[in-house]
Amino acid sequence: MPTEEQLLVEKLRKVEALYAGAASDGERAAAANAIERIRERLHSAQEADPAIEFRFSMADEWSRRLFVALLRRYGVSPYRYSGQRRTTVMAKAPKSFVDEVLWPQFRQLSHELQQYLAHVTERVITAGVFADSSEAEERPQTKSLSPPQDHYAS
Repeated sequence: MPTEEQLLVEKLRKVEALYAGAASDGERAAAANAIERIRERLHSAQEADPAIEFRFSMADEWSRRLFVALLRRYGVSPYRYSGQRRTTVMAKAPKSFVDEVLWPQFRQLSHELQQYLAHVTERVITAGVFADSSEAEERPQTKSLSPPQDHYAS
């Protein structure tokens, strides 16, 4: 029986096959040529639509890492300028490729990855910290003599 991680990898491959323009279910299942088809679409897009510079902002490290890997997979070099935040990713690509392939594919892959990470996090917290990992209760705000102390996670 496949592990959760193996199932996630298979889902990610199927998403990629869809964006590669697979024409049949057989092609989607056997997505061995998906990367090459997307690279061909990028090359075609570059001929009709010259590459321009994009700035992408990622919400978290996992999204950034996924996006950078996706860019590299298709031969697009990710970078950032000195002084930019680590959550910023710069890239040069045709707008049509970004709009029609790269960004929609990233959003779908990111959604799958976030669901997986949330599930794993819940399982680890429940097993290793405390069985009740539900949200904190919401209480009405009352006037207090001393304000609460703020602490922030890094």
